Amino acid sequence: MQDFKTYLAHAEESMESSILFLDEALAHIRAGKANIRILDGVKVEYYGSHVPLSNVATITTPDSKTITIQPWEKGLISIIEKAILNSDVGITPMNNGETIRLGIPPLTEERRRQLAKQSKTECEEAKISVRNARRDAIEHLKKLVKEGLPEDIEKDAEAEVQKIHDKYIKKIDDLFAVKEKEIMTI
Repeated sequence: MQDFKTYLAHAEESMESSILFLDEALAHIRAGKANIRILDGVKVEYYGSHVPLSNVATITTPDSKTITIQPWEKGLISIIEKAILNSDVGITPMNNGETIRLGIPPLTEERRRQLAKQSKTECEEAKISVRNARRDAIEHLKKLVKEGLPEDIEKDAEAEVQKIHDKYIKKIDDLFAVKEKEIMTI
């Protein structure tokens, strides 16, 4: 008979990874404020290989509407500009010969609604992942009953899985509420 606690730990680990993935996905949704994480997906050609932008430049936010990129080598300015234009960031870079500036445009009401809807979709996908982890854990517990685990222990373990599930669903709802407020705040 296998220890049922390993299934609980595995379910919680799976739920935690869903939260981390959701946090990453929400960070890439632009909310009208300068956030250097929107550039995480930008890759730059550097000595024959594609590397993240943060590996070849210093990225800062001097104010809430501007991102500045200071390349470590001046020759990279045009390469970085091209990489940003080819990415899905949707912001046209401007340079002064030494630094690149990204002006974050204010969001329209319609765009804010789209971004809030996109955030909601990401949260729903995370909830599905958390529910799947719960379902898998409960299925494993039911198999353990067939292998000799007492039913009262299985029911207690199911209740524990449900508590863990509820905790992570609440975390997802909280993350969405914060992101929605960030998006809708002008």
